[in-house]
Amino acid sequence: MAQESSINTASRRTRILNNHLVQFPSKPTSCLQSNSCLSYSPPELTESFDFDINEMRKILDFHNLEDRDWLFGVIKQARVFNGKERGGRLFVSPDYNQTMEQQREMTMKRIEYLLERGAFDGWLTKKGVEAELKKLALLEVIQIFDHSLAVKIGVHFFLWGGAIQFMGTKRHHDKWLRDTETLAIKGCFSMTELGHGSNVRGIETVTTYDSKTGEFVINTPCESAQKYWIGGAANHATHTIVFSQLNINGVNEGVHALIAQIRDVNGNICPNICIADCGHKIGLNGVDNGRIWFDNVRVPRENLLNSVADVSPDGQYLSAIKDRDQRFAAFLAPLTSGRVTIATSAIYSAKIGLAIAIRYALSRRAFSITPNGPEVLLLDYPSHQRRLLPLLAKSYAMSFGGNYLKMMYVNRTPEAAKTLHVVSSAFKAIFTWHNMRTLQECREACGGQGLKTENRVGHLKGEFDVQSTFEGDNNVLMQQVSKALLSEYVAAKKKNKPFKGLGLEHMNGPVPVIQSNLTSTTLRNSQFQMNAHCLRERDLLNRFAAEVSLYQSKGESKERAFILSYQLAEDLGRAFSDRAILQTFIDAEANASAGSLKNVLGLLRSMYALICLEEDAAFLRYGYLSTDNAAAVRNEVTKLCGELRPHALALVSSLGIPDAFLSPIAFNWIDANSWSSVQK
Repeated sequence: MAQESSINTASRRTRILNNHLVQFPSKPTSCLQSNSCLSYSPPELTESFDFDINEMRKILDFHNLEDRDWLFGVIKQARVFNGKERGGRLFVSPDYNQTMEQQREMTMKRIEYLLERGAFDGWLTKKGVEAELKKLALLEVIQIFDHSLAVKIGVHFFLWGGAIQFMGTKRHHDKWLRDTETLAIKGCFSMTELGHGSNVRGIETVTTYDSKTGEFVINTPCESAQKYWIGGAANHATHTIVFSQLNINGVNEGVHALIAQIRDVNGNICPNICIADCGHKIGLNGVDNGRIWFDNVRVPRENLLNSVADVSPDGQYLSAIKDRDQRFAAFLAPLTSGRVTIATSAIYSAKIGLAIAIRYALSRRAFSITPNGPEVLLLDYPSHQRRLLPLLAKSYAMSFGGNYLKMMYVNRTPEAAKTLHVVSSAFKAIFTWHNMRTLQECREACGGQGLKTENRVGHLKGEFDVQSTFEGDNNVLMQQVSKALLSEYVAAKKKNKPFKGLGLEHMNGPVPVIQSNLTSTTLRNSQFQMNAHCLRERDLLNRFAAEVSLYQSKGESKERAFILSYQLAEDLGRAFSDRAILQTFIDAEANASAGSLKNVLGLLRSMYALICLEEDAAFLRYGYLSTDNAAAVRNEVTKLCGELRPHALALVSSLGIPDAFLSPIAFNWIDANSWSSVQK
């Protein structure tokens, strides 16, 4: 027996060695023999659709669905958008194997292509709610394809163009808007500097006025004053909005904005201007971020954007707004559009990640739980549901929040400016943080496939990471939210009047009471959920006001007291945001027709409300929930995961993202990675 075993071993080794040495035919029909291997099974064959996904999409996308679908079609059909077939399907995505320079040029070519197809018609020359909503919808489609493309377009139309619209007057509109819309000129937005980002008041670029020539003179007085991270400046922009300290007759009148040309019609940098590249980044390499220095650059007096303040030909400073703080707030109005578009684009990015990860989890199996039994779908594991489904519910909730924010923006009035600023700041921070957390979880949930650039999820992390920083650092924005809430609190208490605005009307009623024993029925009740969120916001606002007051009583300045109370400020900012988002979800659910769709929205709303309770330590820290009730919340979230699981495919199919804008692992990932796909 031992000798026979030895012979068999030797024979087996000989065969293995022979297989290594013998060459395959030069053109094999297949590297693989037919065997009992894994096969892809489309989840549509087994998953149920208990509600109308088209109706759900209407609720989520909310506006301009036909315009969105038109632009999706334009992108899918044009070669410039880099369509490739994988696993028998077409996918469109930028080629991230290109160099930084190549990516930038492709971004510009795509902008020119969209311009020729009329995608930007009316973006700056048409007025009204419908025109603005269409513009926002098309920008959302563009960012689903490529964030670099959306940012480059956003800088030109929303920052440069928006500054001319909102900070300029008729003379600027007549001269600049049409040429901006047709890209006869290409604009950028020079606000941030090497030494100052979020603190715009502190920027160091200086502008003086020469009454002899009727010109403003712009200077970069030191290296920290160089304009930094200016999108479009490195390669393509011909003009820029320059934010600087305006010094008139020796008096610093604060930050103002002027139009300056930085390149001539041939693309040459203008005299007295120096431009350098910011270099390669962790993402957004299709955007040519640059640095700008000004050395006695002269611009006509008429180039001052003068909706808030002006300078007369003889050098007199003129403004109807005498308060410098109010003037400064008016100058920053164009940034609101940036926060709105960033917030909504972050949610679409999270939706892409979730659609890919959940579709993959509905076809990928791992491990069996019985001897010789079939492997289990990833999404049938409760732990996998726990990873992805609460994030999906949050994305639904934030979609409704984003729609609310967009409607507030397009219907904005001077009286609502403060509310728009606070809500856009809060949602921009919360949505972008959520996006990064979601993409990381989706990347991990896709395993090794999540690392491949073609599968999008991992790469989107680098592309969207910057959203936590630009148009306002998220932590700074949340502190601004809390400061605004504190101002409302102090004013209401001082005047002994009811709270009005910012959703704080709930502060006028009795303090909500949370029962000592929370049942499943109670936990899923929308009134309980809103009461719990209002209780947290109310108590944190009271605590925040008391702590700031205590520091002031000890001799600290108001600003210093606020800084020292940063922990409560952060907690309060999140409480405000979560409550406001929940309200938009409740409103959207109320407007849905009775039936299976409304029932599923109820599950999602409960998931959103309860996951907020579970994740924020404030509910336990300050005693809003007992430990037993916190455990009940956790158990209910797990139950909701199980109840949402049958709807997972329908929910991601309702997100309004065409298949071509997802990735190969969202569909037949076996065919997409087959040997035959390598040979093509």
